[in-house]
Amino acid sequence: MSRLDSFIRRLLAQRACLEEAARLVAGLPGPIVEIGLGNGRTYDHLRELFPDRPIWVFERKPKPHPACMPPEDKLFAGDIARTLPTALARMGRRAVLVHSDIGCGDPVRTERNRRKLARYLPAIVAKDAVVVSDQPIEGRWLVPLPLPEGVDPGRYFLYRCVGFG
Repeated sequence: MSRLDSFIRRLLAQRACLEEAARLVAGLPGPIVEIGLGNGRTYDHLRELFPDRPIWVFERKPKPHPACMPPEDKLFAGDIARTLPTALARMGRRAVLVHSDIGCGDPVRTERNRRKLARYLPAIVAKDAVVVSDQPIEGRWLVPLPLPEGVDPGRYFLYRCVGFG
């Protein structure tokens, strides 16, 4: 498969998973979290899916398209090992949906970020929240959910947070 076809399949899977997650959390109160802002396309889509919810964004070095820059008071800039553990105090409430897009093309750096995410994400996620990720996340506190039709296993990941006890 060409890299272009792979990219298109990834974006289609990402959109399908985000829209399924939006359906799953429709009745749950709480903010939305975007981890990995990149160019801001997914953040922009989350703003459309959740126009009435705060969206908190975590990005190591924010450089999105100018139209997709989150408000400064909703942006955590820096490494997630530093920003996630203390974010709840500023957020005020645990997230009901988290989208994580931390794959970067460098397998070593992606794996390091994936491990950080698994370690620090419980600090901000609510019980019964949905986590959507481009990378698998390991933790007894997460239960895999079925993927939407048309999304191949391993292309994207959906989880339900079942608690941390």
